[in-house]
Amino acid sequence: MDRNPSPPPPSRDEKEHEETAGGDCIGSTVYSKHWLFGVLSGLIQIVRPQNTKSGSDDEEQQMELDEEMENEICRVWDMSMDEDVALFLQEFKAPDIFMGVLARSKCPRLREICVGILGNMACFQEICVSISSDKNLGQVLLHCLYDSDPPTLLETSRLLLTCLSQTEVASVWVERIREQPAIYDSICFIMSSSTNVDLLVKVGEVVDKLFDLDEKLMLEWIRNGVAQPLGQLQEDSEEQPVFRIVPCVLEAAKQLRSENPEGLDVYMHILQLLTTVDDGIQAIVQCPDTGKDTWTLLFDLVCHEFCQSDDPPIILQEQKTVLASIFSVLSAIYASQADQEHLKTEKVDLPLIDSLIWVLQNMEDCQKKLENSAESNQEENKKSDPTQDDFHLKILKDISCEFLSNIFQALTKETVAQGLKEGQLSKQKCSSAFQNLLPFYSPVVEDFIKILHEVDNVLADDLQESFPTLKDQA
Repeated sequence: MDRNPSPPPPSRDEKEHEETAGGDCIGSTVYSKHWLFGVLSGLIQIVRPQNTKSGSDDEEQQMELDEEMENEICRVWDMSMDEDVALFLQEFKAPDIFMGVLARSKCPRLREICVGILGNMACFQEICVSISSDKNLGQVLLHCLYDSDPPTLLETSRLLLTCLSQTEVASVWVERIREQPAIYDSICFIMSSSTNVDLLVKVGEVVDKLFDLDEKLMLEWIRNGVAQPLGQLQEDSEEQPVFRIVPCVLEAAKQLRSENPEGLDVYMHILQLLTTVDDGIQAIVQCPDTGKDTWTLLFDLVCHEFCQSDDPPIILQEQKTVLASIFSVLSAIYASQADQEHLKTEKVDLPLIDSLIWVLQNMEDCQKKLENSAESNQEENKKSDPTQDDFHLKILKDISCEFLSNIFQALTKETVAQGLKEGQLSKQKCSSAFQNLLPFYSPVVEDFIKILHEVDNVLADDLQESFPTLKDQA
């Protein structure tokens, strides 16, 4: 869960007040109850209906936040990551005050801060359950997703992600989001048009969490906009654009590609989740432009950005999750009959083979370093559990082997000859591929050997000598 930076040290006034007031402190902190009451009372005054006057001058004033009030409410924001302070705010019904601010105030900065405080408070389970159980507050918070202010959208997304990460209340938020179809349009608009890296990452994490939690919601979002004939998708009025989930995810991924690798990982996982259902695969490949854009971006990532020959083997440890997602999506597209002809004409087999074998070649070295590191930590009495790392590496290996076997099945005599000439199918690389593909993909390897005999009989015999099971099949 995300939190704001640690609260600042208490000021001299707070220290003096603590010494004189004694019981005025909030829990075990040095923060003053009376001071906090004063700040919250000031917020109440801001949003009281009788203080709202008509006229453009007053509307302009509402857009601005008094500097002194901003400084004070920002201190509350910082303080709210302390559990004692968060519980005190909850006891004082601060969420109701913040709800009033969000419902009435037009000041972007004030709205951002109030959502931010609620986001900090929601990091504590008891408070998260309380906030989530308030239906009115929930509706007001979701309405903040329609805001045009990026900082407010960022804090709203952070709060949502925190609540979705709590198993006790996650389903409540999923259902509320399902009940408001306009949220889909808002999130798609952010993904497709925002240049705010932090916002794109956080919105991506929310979408990723939603899809992981609820396949039904994912299917609804996949089908949104796809139900119309493809020819009509570009003919809708500008006032009501039709958003489709895949192009929006791709646009965000392109924005994050060079600026935030962690964010790119999130969006690649979203695409991977989409391919776990038939509708998701069709949403990618049924539109030629979408299928081509998806393939081009992912192909370029693994063949020209990741999996480079001069990369150190240990970098695989850093890239294991994003590579697993990318290869999984590429494999799903490759296996799709709807896009197969396009792939065959693009001469993609050999570059992909090169990238996949690079992963498999470096997998063993990476695992050995993890094991050595774990042993070293144990000798120094440090707690170390490489199980999680091994788990993700195993997933990457399984996906890579399956994808490689699919490509091997599509190889022709001409492609094999080209691969031998260009080095993608050297003896060393073929040996590495066989070592990982056998025995689970024996028929695929055997068919490849038959083609190889037609192109380079000596190399085929050498490989069969190295792998007795293949020799037996000769």
